[in-house]
Amino acid sequence: MTELMTVGEVADYLRVAEKTVYRLLEKGRIPATRVGHKWRFKRESIDDWLFEGKAKKTADILVIDDDQVICSLFRDTLDRPGYKVTAVSDPLKGVELAIRQNYDLVFLDLKMPGLDGAELLKQIKMAKPTLPVVIITGYQDSDLMMSALAQGPLGVMIKPFKVIDILTAVDSYCRFGMLVR
Repeated sequence: MTELMTVGEVADYLRVAEKTVYRLLEKGRIPATRVGHKWRFKRESIDDWLFEGKAKKTADILVIDDDQVICSLFRDTLDRPGYKVTAVSDPLKGVELAIRQNYDLVFLDLKMPGLDGAELLKQIKMAKPTLPVVIITGYQDSDLMMSALAQGPLGVMIKPFKVIDILTAVDSYCRFGMLVR
């Protein structure tokens, strides 16, 4: 017998909020079956849906981090068809690129010399309020982080992170229609 998953189980499986699963259901973008008044999902169908989506995704990604190792990690990790990655270590150049170019997703270091990530985020959001931004930080409990979070919804990746965390974050933005293109 085929294993059926609930909305909550699918959300956990995909590493997203239940609200995101409901949005996908409303748009008819995720394979599901109605059983009574509840949605159910076949694990095999979800796996097939994920696999098909991986082949179709594209994204122009900007990484702003003063650490060259982090910039290289993003470039190397996302060096595959469909992704174009621009990584800069100068925060002023990064904010200029974010405002002037059309990126789908920005990864932004929170703590950098000269101009911190919270200020960069403010400038980016003023120019492009719908551009998805993921803060990458090792200072998740800092005042700087609270300042960034006060500027609205955004993603957060806690350092140290792994290659799979980068892929999951980008896949989530591509998969669930959060890209602004």
